[in-house]
Amino acid sequence: MAAPNPIQVQKYLSGIDYPASKDDIVSKAEQEGADGDVLDALKNIPDRDYDAPTAVSKAVSDAG
Repeated sequence: MAAPNPIQVQKYLSGIDYPASKDDIVSKAEQEGADGDVLDALKNIPDRDYDAPTAVSKAVSDAG
């Protein structure tokens, strides 16, 4: 399965405050109505704090 592109992912994370935990990121994406591919990708990132959108995008592409 290919990872969703960073623009798709960030669309669902607009307004989130960084640093953000994996749980915060997944919850925000769910609140924003992220589709299954994006949620699956976010649920597969390492469980740590992310300090910027680029860190989330990198984790998604590394996990994908």
